[in-house]
Amino acid sequence: MGSDGGSEHHGPDFAPDRPVRRISSGTTWEPVVGYSRAVAAGDFVFVSGCTSVDGATFVHPGDAYAQTAQAIRNAAGALAGLGATVADVVQTRMYVTDISRWQEYGRAHGEVFGEVRPAATMVEVASLIDPGMLIEVEVVAYRRGIGLA
Repeated sequence: MGSDGGSEHHGPDFAPDRPVRRISSGTTWEPVVGYSRAVAAGDFVFVSGCTSVDGATFVHPGDAYAQTAQAIRNAAGALAGLGATVADVVQTRMYVTDISRWQEYGRAHGEVFGEVRPAATMVEVASLIDPGMLIEVEVVAYRRGIGLA
């Protein structure tokens, strides 16, 4: 267990000069699908796609703004678990099921990242894992030495 309560795993390519730290959000689907909520490697933190869930419960059906805000809160929680913040974010990716609602997604994104101004991508996808989900957000953060912490 890591000091943040998340699991620390070292893969087959682990080397002392290139440690990798991983955390889990504790959801049941992470071990089934085989991924980590976030991975710190080198100077970067990579956060897997976050959606509008609270624990394992889907929240804010039909509300693009609220779903985006929740997904970003979930990503921020994953960053915090590895010692980073939204101020460290250098890139975001938003996968949306209805690009015509870009202003709703963008408003929630801008409220969090307006001062940070990471590189950002928004792309429309056919669907997400739950038909009610409108957005999934990935983030990449940079903080020197965070993979060594």
